[in-house]
Amino acid sequence: MRITTSSARRRRAGYVTAAALVGLLAAVGTPAYAATDGSVVRTPDAPPSGHSAPAGTAGAARGTAHGAAQGTAHGAAQGTAHGGVAQGAAHGASGVPLGISRLAQGAGRQVAITIDDGPDPRWTPQVLETLRKNHVKATFCMIGTKAQKYPELVRAVAADGHQLCDHSVDHDVTMDHKPVAYQRQQILDGKAMIEKAVPGVQVTYYRAPGGAFTPDSRAIAAASGMRPLGWSVDPQDWSRPGLKAILSAVEGKLPQQPTVLFHDGGGDRSETVAALKEYLPWLTEQGYGFSFPARTAP
Repeated sequence: MRITTSSARRRRAGYVTAAALVGLLAAVGTPAYAATDGSVVRTPDAPPSGHSAPAGTAGAARGTAHGAAQGTAHGAAQGTAHGGVAQGAAHGASGVPLGISRLAQGAGRQVAITIDDGPDPRWTPQVLETLRKNHVKATFCMIGTKAQKYPELVRAVAADGHQLCDHSVDHDVTMDHKPVAYQRQQILDGKAMIEKAVPGVQVTYYRAPGGAFTPDSRAIAAASGMRPLGWSVDPQDWSRPGLKAILSAVEGKLPQQPTVLFHDGGGDRSETVAALKEYLPWLTEQGYGFSFPARTAP
């Protein structure tokens, strides 16, 4: 009888251990994206707020202060048991991929033009006119406070058939060092400010200020129906390097299906407007077509 009782106790202990292990695995979820998610390791020369920075290298994913599981309103990124990197599936709850999009939609010689840091009452209308004359549709990454201040410009962009992208509330390029709750507020409030200017028009992308993505911010965006948006060609027009330098950067060896970064806000954008006037016809002459950034794949 003692042998039978001991065996039963061992079996019960084994069940408890197994259940605990299954629970831990369920909490941890899928492997982390730390090495491949494209999150930024900030460089010392990152530009100030109001400008986008060059894309950084893949950085370590950041967990919460105590490693508690963090999520969006739809239950997004999960922390590890010890506060390590955030976890997540390949797609958010909305079906939008969590990976950073850097390719233009479609196959072959397609290019996606993206315009950041507006809307701006001086430069956005000039950019719109240039795009209109060249029959180009672009993606405008708007700062929430500016969309709130200039709703008529948001409506003009949407009326011309361009895509809208959330660029956060006020372009804090240190967002990747801030708590997840702060990132969520910047992303979701920025989206709401843009949507308020154009009710019924979808905000389809989220671009982190300065490219400062984290696994958490990507999950928050994707769960809200916005594809995290990066770029593959950056002429650094925000720094006003001169028309020749901008054109050299964007007319050099282009990657396949490039997403090109320009700006209509954050300062004097006369060089950007001049560059677009030359660059868009050049792309057409080279046999490129224009499309929006990839949203659902890869």
